[in-house]
Amino acid sequence: MRSQGQVRFIKISSRMQMGAAAAAAVLALGWAGSMGVMAWNNYVAESSIASFQAEKARVASTQERLKAYGDNIDSVVEDLKARQETLDALVEMLPEDIQAVDTNVTDSREEAAETVEKVGAYFPQSRGLAEVEARQLAFVENMTRYADWRAARAERALRMLNLDPQAMERATRDDVRAAMGGPLEILATSADGSLDPRFERLGLSLARMSALELALDGVPQIAPAADQRITSAFGYRRDPFTGRAARHSGIDFKGPLGSPIYAAAMGQVSFAGWKSGYGKCVEISHPNGMMTRYAHLSRIDVAVGQSIDAGETLGGLGSTGRSTGPHLHFEVRINGRAVNPRPFLEAAPDVLKEARGSNAIRSNSPRTRD
Repeated sequence: MRSQGQVRFIKISSRMQMGAAAAAAVLALGWAGSMGVMAWNNYVAESSIASFQAEKARVASTQERLKAYGDNIDSVVEDLKARQETLDALVEMLPEDIQAVDTNVTDSREEAAETVEKVGAYFPQSRGLAEVEARQLAFVENMTRYADWRAARAERALRMLNLDPQAMERATRDDVRAAMGGPLEILATSADGSLDPRFERLGLSLARMSALELALDGVPQIAPAADQRITSAFGYRRDPFTGRAARHSGIDFKGPLGSPIYAAAMGQVSFAGWKSGYGKCVEISHPNGMMTRYAHLSRIDVAVGQSIDAGETLGGLGSTGRSTGPHLHFEVRINGRAVNPRPFLEAAPDVLKEARGSNAIRSNSPRTRD
C-alpha cells in the first residue's frame, strides 16, 4: 500500500486465507438455500393456484349439479343451507337500530314457518328447501329494512342542511338516468319470469338509498380555498367599484395569489374558461341538481366533462375579471338560483360525518376575517 510516498506491505497468512474462503462458501450456500426455498414456495403457490382452478372448474360443472339434484336431494339441501348460513351471518352485521325505522316492509316469518310445516308434511324430502326459501325471504326483508334505514338517515341529513330530500332525490335520479344504457335484462325470481314483490320492494329501497346518499355526496362540504378568511359575505353589499348597493351572489375568500382552489363536493366540470365579470372560472355540476362556481382564478387545472372528487384541486386563486385583488369568489346555485354557501360549509362536515358513521369528513369550516 502506498501512502504519503511510503510503501507498506500486508501479509495474509494461510489460515486467514482459508477462513475467508470458508466464509465465502457459507455465504454461497446460504444464498443457494434461500433461492431454493423461494423456488419451492413459488412451485407450491403455482400448484395451489392450479389446483384451485381445477377444483373451481369441477364445482362449476352443470352436469354434476344436475346429477346431485337427481341422486341425493338431501345433499343439495345441505349445500343450500350452508350457503344460506353465510347470508344469515351478513344479516347479523346489520345495525341494531334499523328496526326503528317507520317502514312498511313485509314480515314473512309466520307465513314462511307455516309453509315449511305444510311442505314438510306433504313432501318430507323438500322440507329443507322450504326452510332455505324462508331464510332467503327473511334476508330480503332485512336488507330492505337496512336500505330504508340508510335512506332515512340520508334524508334526515339533507333536512338538517335545509335541503328538500325529495327534490334532491329527483335531481339525482334524473342525472343518473341521463347517462344509462345497455341491453334489457329483466329481473326475475322465478322460472316463469315473474318477480316476487318482496324482491321488487328491495330493489326500490336500494335505488332510493343510493339516490339520497349520492345527493349527499354532492352537497358542498369542503372549504374551496386554502385560506378560509371570508372578506365579503353573501347578500347585499356596497359594490367595490361603483360604491352603490349591489347583490353579492357568493362569498369571497382572500388568499395568496396562485394558492390552490378545491372542489367543495364531487361532481363533473360543466364549464372551464373565461366568463364575463368572473374572469377565469370553473363550474361543477353536482348530481343533486346543485352547481358550484369558482371565479377570478389565476389558472385552471381541469377540463369540461372531467369527473371531480371533493377536495380535488381545480386551479389557483387569482384576480382575473372584475376583481380588486387576489381572492376566490365562490357560489352555490340550486336550479339556477344562488343560495348562501356558508351554511353548507359550516354544517355539512359534522352532519355528513354523523350520517356516514365512522367515515370522517375533513372539518375545515371557513372563518370570517377579524
